[in-house]
Amino acid sequence: MNQFFNIHRIDAVRAQEIAAMPDEVHVHDFEELIIGMKGRLEHFVDFQSSVVEAPLVSFIAKGKVHRVVTQLQDDSFDMWVLRFESDFIGETIFQLYHSFHNKANQVLQSGDCFNRLSTVCGIIDQEMQQPVPDLSVVRHLLCALFIMIESERKKTSPGETAESSIQNETFINFLKILEDNFRRPLGVEFYAEKLFMSSRNLNMICQRIMNQSVLEIIETRKLTEAKKLLATTRKSISEIGFELGYNEKSYFSNVFKKKSGQTPSEFRDEMKNLIA
Repeated sequence: MNQFFNIHRIDAVRAQEIAAMPDEVHVHDFEELIIGMKGRLEHFVDFQSSVVEAPLVSFIAKGKVHRVVTQLQDDSFDMWVLRFESDFIGETIFQLYHSFHNKANQVLQSGDCFNRLSTVCGIIDQEMQQPVPDLSVVRHLLCALFIMIESERKKTSPGETAESSIQNETFINFLKILEDNFRRPLGVEFYAEKLFMSSRNLNMICQRIMNQSVLEIIETRKLTEAKKLLATTRKSISEIGFELGYNEKSYFSNVFKKKSGQTPSEFRDEMKNLIA
């Protein structure tokens, strides 16, 4: 996979090859989005198996246990598969987590509106075929694709229960407060107080929607910002850590390596080599 982003199209021939030799149940260290125009997926995710038929959108978050087996639909199969690092689109990834947290596969309405999704995927693919793809263009097109997916999803998704709606609104408000405060060394209690609720209830909502605790989400946001600063600035590791609320360089480095598998220095060197 490209360091940050990869896209490919699966036709009937490739779908039959995948079906003949299906993957074992596994987890990805990247996000995966599937846009299906034709065909079926036998999808094992969240420890449940189901068969979903195109037109469909499937989102498999990083770290989810899953397996996909492709199936032809009237001898046809046509799906786009997009794989990308969470950091490639920063905070926008939360939109997908929010939309698909309890339903990885979603069948959508067919027609011109859905067909736009495939058109955008085709434009993204054309850019990625260039000798030197402009990833900023790809990033903006990917964000536009998410907006269109959300628009299509709302046409077919059943109405939320009052409780679910309140929890989703609370989670969105938490993300807004987090965006303004993640650089500060603040704990769960700060965010819970801002939302006029207990720390326990806020953690329950975050676990339901993202399968992460409040602290894990805060650390994820800090890590995203740390990677951006390491890749795009000449600030020292100590300066970046201090900017993100870590008073000790060693503690920041340990947290960074635990979350990303690399030390800050290793990540920065990798980015320099990639750019070079």
